[in-house]
Formats: sequence, structure tokens, C-alpha cells
Amino acid sequence: TGLLPTPTSPLSPRPTPPAARSYPQAVRNAPITALMGIVVDGRQPERHPETVRCRVRKQVGSTNRWRLPQSLGSDLLGTSQAVKAIKVPAWSDSVRSIVTGESACTSVNRDPEKVYKFHTVESRPFSSPRLLMKAAMSRSSSPSIPSPPRTAPAQLGSPRLAIHKPLTPHHPTPAQVFHYHSKHIFDVAGPDVVHHCLGTSWELHKPFLQKSKVLSELLYKAENPKQQHFYRDRTAETLDKYIRDSDIYSNEYQEISQRLNTVTISDGPRKGLRDPAHTSVQRTRNVTAIKLKIKDANVTKEALAIALGNLYHDDARVDEEDVAGVMAAASHMQCPGLLNGCSQIMIDTVKASNVCTYMKAAIQYEQSSVITTCERWLELNLVPQLSLQIHLRELPMEVMTKLLKSTRLFTYDEYSLYKALCNWIFLRRHPELQLMPSHSSIITYFNSLPKHSAFLEREEGQVYSGLFLSLKLHGITDTSHLDDIQQMNILPYQWLLRVLTQHYHSLQAGGDMRLLQYNFYSGSVRAGFIMEQDLPFYCEVMSIHGFHFELKAVRLDAEGTYTFYIQRLKPSDPVLSFRACERHTFSLRQDRDVRYDIKVQCFLDGQYQCWSTGVQAHGFGLDGKTSRSKPFTLSNLRCPVYATFHMVFPPT
Repeated sequence: TGLLPTPTSPLSPRPTPPAARSYPQAVRNAPITALMGIVVDGRQPERHPETVRCRVRKQVGSTNRWRLPQSLGSDLLGTSQAVKAIKVPAWSDSVRSIVTGESACTSVNRDPEKVYKFHTVESRPFSSPRLLMKAAMSRSSSPSIPSPPRTAPAQLGSPRLAIHKPLTPHHPTPAQVFHYHSKHIFDVAGPDVVHHCLGTSWELHKPFLQKSKVLSELLYKAENPKQQHFYRDRTAETLDKYIRDSDIYSNEYQEISQRLNTVTISDGPRKGLRDPAHTSVQRTRNVTAIKLKIKDANVTKEALAIALGNLYHDDARVDEEDVAGVMAAASHMQCPGLLNGCSQIMIDTVKASNVCTYMKAAIQYEQSSVITTCERWLELNLVPQLSLQIHLRELPMEVMTKLLKSTRLFTYDEYSLYKALCNWIFLRRHPELQLMPSHSSIITYFNSLPKHSAFLEREEGQVYSGLFLSLKLHGITDTSHLDDIQQMNILPYQWLLRVLTQHYHSLQAGGDMRLLQYNFYSGSVRAGFIMEQDLPFYCEVMSIHGFHFELKAVRLDAEGTYTFYIQRLKPSDPVLSFRACERHTFSLRQDRDVRYDIKVQCFLDGQYQCWSTGVQAHGFGLDGKTSRSKPFTLSNLRCPVYATFHMVFPPT
């Protein structure tokens, strides 16, 4: 017996070159593009480029396919030919065989993981023998109507034009927002209270007004219920509003329009189903009208709609971008449940983009829990986050003053806090800015001001003097930072002279800070770091008056246990950089008395926690026993952890 040849699957065919596919695609899409016209930007679509192989005809006959993609405008003949090209009234056998023919370039399944088969068996039933026979049997029992193949560019009978859909839906109106919250009640019972506020009439229900003390009192003092006029449908309401606001129509015509478009509902018998009043929801009970005047810029129609809609919910359903306005509306209506819900939403969603807005709203409407949360967030993130964003200018001055005097305020060093204050002043003086400028731009701006006096000595800068007095300028010891301060010309000359004098006396006295006040927190120098990941250790180097210290945090276990301590460094310690060892001053004193305080803060169990060693005293030497402070160990810390080290050198 002869051996049969082993069947083999053909290799994947070469793809059709894009240049060969571009012309047929352009011819197929040309009539559709021409009928669509100018859609978005008003630019005419480009034609297919002419080549030796592909020539684009400038004119077409009545039997040729329309090939020009340009907008037809008022060209009736071109429009007719383009529509004919899309409709394709008849398909001959030759055209059908060409369009639905099996082509290895377009129909072969190229996925090596699947069984080899022609793609047209599933998507082109007319090319499959079994489906083709079934289609022929069905055509024999029905009138002979030519059917286009599935690869036809459009369905028979009507052109398929692309429908423009907006990327996002339109912004809902206040009335739509309110009905979204109260629709489950409107489906059961009609309104019995009409609340007039901010130029809008809100249809409410009496049982839910008990959540608001102001609305319930207004309802108690209101007059007896009266019959009200309701529009038959939304179209009638829109038309009547247009006529009422227009100056073209007379007053008599406006009254006739309103009488024809509205219907009066009373407690009498129901009208027949053919009555025009049944084009909208039937209201069979009288309503009570109440009115509340709110003069607050924070209360908008959208905020009032959300606040009134939340009367129909047991819990607060407010987005964080609307919570400040809803809190204002709830405060005017005296809704304690909604106020507490807004406060909790603020506490849970506070961040750099909204902390200033939350702070202003909480202060104005006396929400102490929100004020405390925002203050604690600002104490930790004023320098790391808010000082680098445009939202810094919204921070009130009284809040900034309180933060600078706080002993829990976190900062990397004293110069970082100075930069944050300069950024805040610059942004307040330039409210038109939309992007945060660089620090070099801010330095250039202050340097461009008149040189005859410092910024704080002029009239526009005197209001900020108290803020700079709260800074610990004696903790800025780096020469490059002092050069920037002198170049900006914000501080008076006497202030800079006093800072440099303190540095000189401390260097001459072996580090003793004799000229500083004895208050520890006002005279200490701060440095800190943020532990954002669970790394084995964190460390920073603090250099002041010839003494160098390593501020360190070491992780002891995987449960979040860390130990914090301060260690004095020798000139030969590898932790110090080459530049520090070569150029910085080193004191040869064997011991240095230091008063210090280590503060560790983090967000734990839904609250901001702060741990402190208190003010401690330690004599730092150069040997292994005295070079390290007493360790400060904490457990169950969760990142991010903010560690701040306060140090002062008392006179010896």
C-alpha cells in the first residue's frame, strides 16, 4: 500500500501592505465622510494622495462610486451619487463573488495556538457550503429579494452615518440632583410642601422636614395649605419660562400662556384619564408654601439641592468636592445629622487639595472635630505636601500663624519652613497664577523689588512680620541658604545681622547658644525625616556649630517596632560626606551637653498619634558609650511616620 502524503498546514500568509490597503479604504469611506460634512474642527478631510497606481478622479459619472471625501454642502447631484454609493441598490453575482471571495491575505486565521481554518466560515455565511445551501432553501420559499453580503459597507435602505456622542454627559441641574435623591418618595406620594429658596421652588414632604429645625419651624408657622398650579409637562414649563423671560410678548399673552400650560389641583374628585392634567404625575393634595432666605456665598443651588436631597436619606451621601457647600446649607437649615455626616466625610477625605477649603468651612460653621483634624494634618504635611502645591495660597493667615507656633509642626529643617512661608506670601500676592512656580522664580521676584528697604519694612510686608518672628532663623546655618535669604531681601538687615552674630558667638564658645532665649522649643533647632516605607533604617545628618549628629531610626521587627536615637559623629565617620569632612568645621571638644526632644507622629487607628521623649539632657562624647542618646522605642507604627528632633546647646 502506498503511503498517503502527510497533511500540513500552510504557513501564515504575508500581510497586505498598508499602501495597497489605503486606496480601497479611502474609496469605501469617501461617500460616508462626504455626507457627514464638517463635524468638529471645520477642517476638510484630506484626499488620498495620487500615485501612478492610484489616481483620484476629479469628476465621477452617474454609474461610478463617489470618491471625494470633501463636504458636499449644497451639491445636490453629489449628494445623490454619494447616497447611491452607500445604499448599493443591487448586488450581482459577480460583485458578490468578488467581495466575499476567499482571500488568504485577509481571511486566514494567523493565531498559531488555534486550529487552522478560514475566518470566513463564521463571519461570512455565504461562503460556507452548509450555510449557503440553507440560505438558498430559504430564498426559494420567499420572494426573490437581492441580499447584500455581510462585508457590505452599509445596510440596505438607509445610509449609516456616524453619530457624534459627547465624551461626558451634561452637568446635572440642581433640580435634577434633588430629584435623584428623592425620586423613591415621589414614586409613592406627591409633595405637600413647596420650599422657596435661592430663586427655586423645591417640592418636599413634611415627614422628612423634621430633620431640619429651621424648616420644621417654618412649616409650623406657615399658613394653611393652598391650591397650587402645576405644569402639565416639562415642555409646557420650558415654553412658559421662555415666554415669561422674553421682552417680545405682552403681559396679556404671558398670562394666557401660563393659564393654558398649568392646571390647578385640588382635593376634589379625580378627572378623567383624557384630561390634560394626566400628562404629568397627578397631585391630589394641597401644598404648604414656606420660604427661607439664605445670604451666604458658600450656599449654591447645587449645594442646597444636595442638602435637601439628603433629608430623604439616613446617612450623608455627599461627594467630597461638594461637602463644604452642603455643610454650609446644613448649618443654615440646622440639620445636625447632615452636619455630622459632612464632618465625617471631611475627616476621612482631607488632603492637600481640599484641606484649606475644609478648614475655612469648619471655622465658619464651628465644627471643632474638623478643625482639629485639619490642624493635625497641616502640622505634618505643611512642608512636605502643601508648600509644593498651588492650594497653599488658600491657607488663612491665622491658621498659618498658629501652625508656625506649634511644637508638633514637622519640617525637614528650618530653611524648608522659611521657603514654605515665602511661597505662601508669593501665591497670595499673585492670585492669577494657576501653576506652582519654582523656588528660583520666587527668589527672582523678591530680588526684583526695590532695594531701598526690606520687604517686611514696607507697608505691604509689615503684616507678615509676626510670621517671620515665629521662625527659628538661628537654625539656618548653611551658607547657600543664608545667601538666598540675603538675595531675596525679605528680612530687615538687623535681623540678618543678629542671626550671623549668634552663629559667630556659638562657634567661638564651643557651640553654646548664649544669646538665645531659655525657652526650649523657641530656641531649639529642628530636623526631621519621613519614613514612607518599611525599610531597615532611616537616618539624617545634622550639623550645627562644629558638631555633627546622626538622627537615626532602626526597625526591630516586622510588626512596626522602631527605635529612635541621636548619635554624635567623629570627623572620620563614613556617614559624613567628603565635602563635610574637607570643608566643614569640627569641634574638638570631647563632650557636648545637649538638651533634646524626639517626637514621632503617625496616623494610627483613625487618629493622629504623637509620642515624645520629653526634654532630655545628655552629654555626647566621642567614645562608643557616650556618643549615643538613650533609645526611644515604639511599637505598631504605620507608615508614613514623621520623626522630628529638637536640639539645643545650653551654656556650659
